[in-house]
Amino acid sequence: MLSALRDSLAGNTVAYTILLYALAAVVGLAIATIKIRGISIGVTGVLFAAILLASMDLQVDHSVIEFVREFGLVLFVFTIGLQLGPGFFASLRSDGLRMNIVATGIVAAGAVATVLTGWLFGIDPAAAVGLFSGATTNTPSLGAAQETLVASGIVERAPDVIAVSYAIAYPFGIFGIILTLLLLRRIFKVDPVAEMKALDQTKATASPAPIRRGFVVENPNVSGLSISAIPGIRESGVVVSRIRHAGSDDILTAVAATTIGVGDTLVAVGSSEGLEKLRVVLGRHSDEDLKRAADAVTTRRVVVTNPRVVGESLSSIGLPVRYGVVVTRVIRGDLEMVASAGRVLKFGDMLQLVGDDVALDEASATLGNEVKDLEETNFLPVFAGIAVGVIAGAIPFAIPGFAAPLRLGIAGGALIVAILLGRLGKVGPLVFYLPDSVSVALKEFGMLLFLASIGLKSGHGFFEAAFSPAGAIWIGAATLISIVPLVVAGVVCRVVLELNFVQLSGLLAGSMTDPPALAFASNVVGSDAPAVAYAAVYPLTMLLRIVAAQALAIGLMS
Repeated sequence: MLSALRDSLAGNTVAYTILLYALAAVVGLAIATIKIRGISIGVTGVLFAAILLASMDLQVDHSVIEFVREFGLVLFVFTIGLQLGPGFFASLRSDGLRMNIVATGIVAAGAVATVLTGWLFGIDPAAAVGLFSGATTNTPSLGAAQETLVASGIVERAPDVIAVSYAIAYPFGIFGIILTLLLLRRIFKVDPVAEMKALDQTKATASPAPIRRGFVVENPNVSGLSISAIPGIRESGVVVSRIRHAGSDDILTAVAATTIGVGDTLVAVGSSEGLEKLRVVLGRHSDEDLKRAADAVTTRRVVVTNPRVVGESLSSIGLPVRYGVVVTRVIRGDLEMVASAGRVLKFGDMLQLVGDDVALDEASATLGNEVKDLEETNFLPVFAGIAVGVIAGAIPFAIPGFAAPLRLGIAGGALIVAILLGRLGKVGPLVFYLPDSVSVALKEFGMLLFLASIGLKSGHGFFEAAFSPAGAIWIGAATLISIVPLVVAGVVCRVVLELNFVQLSGLLAGSMTDPPALAFASNVVGSDAPAVAYAAVYPLTMLLRIVAAQALAIGLMS
């Protein structure tokens, strides 16, 4: 039937190509619905479906495959980078160092395993280099090794041998990572739901949500001071929102210039530590809830959708001065933060405002508060960012001792640029924001294209080569190169470093620069949380794998 379809579409290359990709997606996603003990392979099923189709001699032009593969990968990593950007550097400061040390060890162990398996099984040195790149699912390292050998003129046919062994090893490299994650889950009896809850609890402890507390001013030394002049208030990170002066029944919005006196009752928002520091300065706690008693002063939550205020700090926008409105909280995704003066706003942030209705209306207009804008997608910033990422990935940088310059590649450049743009949120008039539904769709679509391309390219003659004597040896070596370093690192991370499985799965996927493994890890834990650890180790790992592949090419074949 498939042969008949191929013959009928022989004159229409475009239709034939679309058909194969569609079939790979349909069959692969159908496979993804199959669960064994509650676990499915997810979108990775597309890879195996594409291999099956290609093994039936259903081929696509390699230049088309290369384009679709790289385009899909760029969509995937760029979307992840935008998503991770806002909180990436904070996570890097907390766990990034030890994660990158582990990832460096995995790369080094993989290189050692390549040398040992090559020597043990008598594998051709050129094939061994290809196995290293394929078993660790790192395409840029393959290109770097080929360029190094061509530039140095060591062996003329070596680049072709490397490519063949890489194609054989790649699917088993993906399988090795997935098998490792399943094995570690079983060894340590991991409950992904419990691990996710534990990680959320850790994050909540590290960045607790702000709380509200009332105070009565009893310290005569602060009487007559403006709120902004209260000693230590800036350092405490506390925001005072309401005040009732002594002897008055009126509750007012407390802006920076508001003067306080003995007997005044204040309401402040901040961390428990910051609020306690404020209590020491002011006097004592008050159980009176001014928020509940307020009439003219109300609370409103407003969404930031005005591009003009995106990327600006709360102090530079000046809502208290312009409208007499106080911002007490900033809610960004699942994170709730104190609205400190230096807090920079992102598109989609939700601000909790305190003021009278008229002032709140004016402040809302300034901030945007157009909820419908959160569901609209502007692709101009997306493709502008991708263009910059492609350029960044193509920039060569030389390392002494290497015949060819190194590059991060399209994927590496796109990921790093996306993280930076996600962190900035806005560059000039361009706002880098994607609705959640669009972000999920682009990630899934990009990964689907990438996996289908890998399968269609490596599937032709795959089973014949895999079951040949040399192919069987290559597969065994690739499996060892992939699994052994990961299992050892996984056990060390779990037992010694006590790393959460959610972080561990992202770390292992990132140490292999393997998007399908990241997709599988996210599927296992039911969250995109592994992507944080993945992105934390990806840039350094990519560089190390490129360097390692070139070192192996020169060392094994000189």
